[in-house]
Amino acid sequence: MPPEGLGPLTLQSLALPALEGGESFQTIPVNLDLTPDVVPVPKFSEQITANVKEARLLSHTPWVRPIGKLEITVQTDGWKFPRPAVEYSTLAKPAREHPDRPAGRQVVNLAKADDPNARVRTRPTADHVLFKDRLLYLLQPPLDGLFDGRQLEVPFEPFPYQLEGIAFLMPRHSALLADEMGLGKTAQAILAMRLMFHQGLLNNALIVAPKPLIHNWCRELKLWAPDIPHECFGGDTEERRRMWTVSNCPLKIINYETLTRDWEIVADPKLIFDLVVLDEAQRIKNRGSKTAQIVCSINRRRSWAMTGTPIENHPDDLVNLFEFIDSGRVPPDCPPKQLPGLTSDTILRRTKDDVQSDMPPKMIKDVEVDLTPAQREAYDRAENDGVIQLNELGDTLTVQHVFQLVMRLKQICNFDPLTGESAKLEQLVHDMEEVAENGRKAIIFSQWVEPLLVIADALKPYGPLQYHGRIPQQERTPILDRFKNDPDSHVILMSYGTGSVGLNLQFTNYVFLFDRWWNPAVEDQAINRAHRVGQRHPVTVTRFLTENTIEKRIAGVLDAKRKVFNDVLGQADKPASLGLTEGEIFGLFDIQSRPKRG
Repeated sequence: MPPEGLGPLTLQSLALPALEGGESFQTIPVNLDLTPDVVPVPKFSEQITANVKEARLLSHTPWVRPIGKLEITVQTDGWKFPRPAVEYSTLAKPAREHPDRPAGRQVVNLAKADDPNARVRTRPTADHVLFKDRLLYLLQPPLDGLFDGRQLEVPFEPFPYQLEGIAFLMPRHSALLADEMGLGKTAQAILAMRLMFHQGLLNNALIVAPKPLIHNWCRELKLWAPDIPHECFGGDTEERRRMWTVSNCPLKIINYETLTRDWEIVADPKLIFDLVVLDEAQRIKNRGSKTAQIVCSINRRRSWAMTGTPIENHPDDLVNLFEFIDSGRVPPDCPPKQLPGLTSDTILRRTKDDVQSDMPPKMIKDVEVDLTPAQREAYDRAENDGVIQLNELGDTLTVQHVFQLVMRLKQICNFDPLTGESAKLEQLVHDMEEVAENGRKAIIFSQWVEPLLVIADALKPYGPLQYHGRIPQQERTPILDRFKNDPDSHVILMSYGTGSVGLNLQFTNYVFLFDRWWNPAVEDQAINRAHRVGQRHPVTVTRFLTENTIEKRIAGVLDAKRKVFNDVLGQADKPASLGLTEGEIFGLFDIQSRPKRG
């Protein structure tokens, strides 16, 4: 429903001059009558011809809100419009530095490059021909005012480059968001969808993502769009059929494998989505694959794709992506030299180098994954049997007994002891693919050597090097030199004990904590191998956690202690003793610690 008091928006007068060749611009006076609940738009100074029909504009748009005074100048040149009207605001914006872009790299910057205080706005694209459609985006308030915590609830205000990404996505029916990993493509897409749901531009949307990322999408939706209901496809065929055809949930999430199994349902012409979003869209780079054909056959009004590696091996990768993004825009046999001209308005690509002035020097994110079925079965059995055995020990129970169970469960969280399955490894391999494709380097930490050996085998395409207690001392320095200088070595695997102190690896941009240490101070020392003096680029730290396991419980206890420490002392630094106490270790299993015998 529209807000109370907001009536139809009426265009009282408008005259468009005849366009006769050449480039002629004419300022057109516009007077928009609004109800008293909305601040009126000021009249223009000169009069225009009266031979104009009255048109009801935007009366069907319940998302229009009071937006303050606007000074609008509309110019015509074959129906091409200028930048949107500038809102007069008393809110001062701090100046932001805009570093020079590296030579040869084209970056879409939607803010004025010469004005560091420019507000970020959505702008109509060339595809918006109708005046009412263009006016819809021209009258949108600045995005940086929507996400300041007063209008929409968000965990924190998006970075300036993320606002530009949102402004890029919203007006486009066809878009490819190709930011480098770690810049928050998921958050940008979610916030753009959230605004479009609120504005009535979307009623239903479908997100297609790799299976390891489904849980992350659910988590990010709860974080960035808690007011938008969503559901994930699961269950047997009949249950999924009901979700496709009966469920009225506005936002659905499905993985590529399940989508392929449901191709007959998806092919129903009555099933139409306002928007389909492909995450890790390089999954459909093979035009002839069944997955690509099914994805491209989904009935939809808008098509967005997300990938940090739009071209993995050959320009044809991008050509095939556009079969989904905007079928027909790029011919199958398109020469590579013609690709930029055909796709530039549809692609937004930023690297960490491009946006480093907007990013904090260190970004830490927790990636929560679900155990594989084999891991879950092994974990539940080990925990249930272990707690029974601990209780049977009675007064002879010690913290060492509990500690042994914790370590056993943490190892299962890494790998299933029978099958070797690992939800963390699936996610890590996926992330490392993008790290390597972008020419970056990463450090992976674990508290055990055995997981590092398995990880190294899985990451062979990325030239993994190992640096842990089993590596002879005389071989360690050459390993570090090779990691720094060999462009084919994208990752080094380290144990906390060997790699957390005294090493300078500030040429790396990514740190992965495959499993967590007991003490945050040790983790910080490990992270600081990359994030230290001399690091010229932001560092992204990924901490893997498995859902509904001992890892989440330990992280919860440590986070609570860290918060108390920060609240009391007002410092972000953590003391070296900020680990788990004996009582807290017992509390992980709801077991009372036994009194010590004298």
